[in-house]
Amino acid sequence: MLPIGKTGKQGKRGILERLDGGEIVIGDGGFVFALEKRGYVKAGPWTPEATVEHPEAVRQLHREFLRAGSSVLQTFTFYASEDKLENRGNYVAEKISCQKVNEAACDIAREVANEGDALVAGGVSQTPSYLSCKDKTEVKAAFRKQLDVFIKKNVDFLIAEYFEHVEEAVWAVEVLKESGKPVAATMCIGPEGDMHGVSPGQCAVQLVKAGASIVGVNCHFDPDTCLETVKLMKEGLQAAKLKAHLMSQPLAFHTPDCGKQGFIDLPEFPFGLEPRIVTRWDVQKYARKAYDLGIRYIGGCCGFEPYHIRAIAEELGPERGFLPEASEKHGSWGDSLSMHTKPWVRARARKEYWENLKPASGRPYCPSMSKPDGWGVTKGARELMQQKEATTEQQLKELFQKQKF
Repeated sequence: MLPIGKTGKQGKRGILERLDGGEIVIGDGGFVFALEKRGYVKAGPWTPEATVEHPEAVRQLHREFLRAGSSVLQTFTFYASEDKLENRGNYVAEKISCQKVNEAACDIAREVANEGDALVAGGVSQTPSYLSCKDKTEVKAAFRKQLDVFIKKNVDFLIAEYFEHVEEAVWAVEVLKESGKPVAATMCIGPEGDMHGVSPGQCAVQLVKAGASIVGVNCHFDPDTCLETVKLMKEGLQAAKLKAHLMSQPLAFHTPDCGKQGFIDLPEFPFGLEPRIVTRWDVQKYARKAYDLGIRYIGGCCGFEPYHIRAIAEELGPERGFLPEASEKHGSWGDSLSMHTKPWVRARARKEYWENLKPASGRPYCPSMSKPDGWGVTKGARELMQQKEATTEQQLKELFQKQKF
């Protein structure tokens, strides 16, 4: 049996040292969804003021991901640009401030990372300014305000994540490169490419040319779809004779029926997605497929809980040479069920059972797939223009009239 936790002491190595040395880097999971379910994040704005208002909740989730095997802890700074924190009536920019949210996120992540061998990654994501057609200078200024905090707090590297348009992602990478630290960039796109029709391969090429050392995808699509997209990115880089490390952080939901914009088009988003959740065994299969594809930064996004991250660490335990601390309470492929009182449950204590299981939903009148909304709205569309004021009743009424059940 593999040892629990790393054996021996070594100095903390940077992200590129680890990847260049062939190490498998395990990311963390989805903070906004996990903390929304726990009552610390508001669905809709999805902003991370919990770093200031409920730091103990953010700290505990970081700690659970670390125990599950994460070797990178991302600062909880998703949607923490100033324009997002004041968007559509949000109070955070005025009452707390962009700086305080980002500083608290860095402090919490570093505190927990120091309890293990994890790195801290400061993250930026797409902005309301870009979607509202603000110019390059203004969009970059939003990223730079967060970057100033990341430099001050000395994060280990930077991630530009969750971008639907490669143009904005490139702007983010260009800003983050000003720090002199390594930069990773992930887009929330599928095999069809970004919202302006740029292919995954070309997206990867543009990101690497902008300075990203690690490229890939996160969010919006399930593990299989994300791996298909990263494969196209890999092929694009090979054709352009460019090199970069590959990264994948998908949803923990099955989304074979998604359209181009991913799971946010599904009628179940965000409050009815639970029947689609992937099992820990699905995640082990994903981890193996990702590894076989050549991806060495493997994690998760929305829906990924610590037990999903543990599944990645357990599947790739033989390659890494150890298991995470959380495996102390988890038998390989269910072997701890051999201790169960019921014989038919003890019979499930084997890989063959769980590997071949086809889980039922328990919902006899529900379809297996949905029809995505597919409004075709993206940058520049009137409905997507952002505002500081709260959404009005009239604006909602117009959207209700457009929506079809």
